[in-house]
Amino acid sequence: MEATEARLRPPRHLVSRKAIGYWTLRALGGWLPVVAGQVAWTLGDGGHLPWHLAGLVLTGVLGAAHVIVMPQWRFRVHRWEVTPEAVYTQSGWFDQERRIAPISRIQTVDSERGPFEQLFGLANVTVTTASAAGPLKIRGLDREAAERLVDHLTEGTSADRSDAT
Repeated sequence: MEATEARLRPPRHLVSRKAIGYWTLRALGGWLPVVAGQVAWTLGDGGHLPWHLAGLVLTGVLGAAHVIVMPQWRFRVHRWEVTPEAVYTQSGWFDQERRIAPISRIQTVDSERGPFEQLFGLANVTVTTASAAGPLKIRGLDREAAERLVDHLTEGTSADRSDAT
């Protein structure tokens, strides 16, 4: 990993392409109960069928747009990079955030994989510093890339014996 000046800038690496499928599945899981509830309400209350159907159509359009657009958009936005000086992250969808943490300030490095992330071969890495802004989170990494990143950051932080506060 090459040395660069530590400044707030777009990180170089995209997350795994498999994150698109994972985010799609999660979005779909959020919309299915809404549609199921509307269908049940429509079947139970036949008196306002045109309004129920209009609501179902609107929900279908909004849900489809979210399930199709959001994962692709997040994939293009979510980025990360590690240099000898710092960890860079960029995340978000509508509310986009760029963060930088100097390597010397890292206190802990964690890896986490939920059941669906395991199914997709993904992992998340959390880099905790003493910052009041909270930890840096890199979501949607390929599992092997996450393991290499955790190993690399652990080696880098253990080599720096200064107090990371």
